[in-house]
Amino acid sequence: MKFRHEWKHEINESDISILRPRLCAAMELDAHAIDGKYEVRSLYFDNLQDKALLEKINGINLREKFRLRYYNSNTSFILLEKKSKINGLCQKEQVRLSLEEVQAVISRKSNWIQAEDKPLLQELCFKMQSQGLNPKTIVDYTREAFVYAPGNVRVTLDYNIRTGLFGTEFLDADCITIPTGYAPVILEVKWDEFLPSVIRDIVQLRGRQSTAFSKYAACRIFG
Repeated sequence: MKFRHEWKHEINESDISILRPRLCAAMELDAHAIDGKYEVRSLYFDNLQDKALLEKINGINLREKFRLRYYNSNTSFILLEKKSKINGLCQKEQVRLSLEEVQAVISRKSNWIQAEDKPLLQELCFKMQSQGLNPKTIVDYTREAFVYAPGNVRVTLDYNIRTGLFGTEFLDADCITIPTGYAPVILEVKWDEFLPSVIRDIVQLRGRQSTAFSKYAACRIFG
């Protein structure tokens, strides 16, 4: 599994109107997109000491977080993901889970799960038992995503970020989520060994600088 480079910028709606035509002209739409965008729902894990949250806030060099994720309200395809970061580089591992596995994880019955063929699920179950990881909060947002084959580049525009507060009804489409206290539009640029100059040029916006914004941290604003 490769580590990837990542830029994040906090931008606004006016910036989107500048970026969108540039991205559409140079890149392909992500396969998940419906009319150019899609809805993302994630359920993040943390322990009673808020390990993942504090490591992010404190800028710990080596850190990780686990989440469940699905798209466009489609609970027939759910991914378990682990995102790791070291020296500013990111790595993401993922595996598809069955609905039964997801329900067992959410209900904290990880000791019942047989996951010999899914090492990532095994790791989550072990850390739920050894570190006290448990479902913490839902994070919802709208995403526009673009891909560019050279450099394996992915550019995303994320907005309408909402939090489930303390709710973990991940599979309930009617679970209420509310806007976070401060939720800008987030421009993310990810690539492997090199970032093509054409992409580097089109994502440049005057006055915008890299940021360490975290959707999970933003959605924990209420507790």
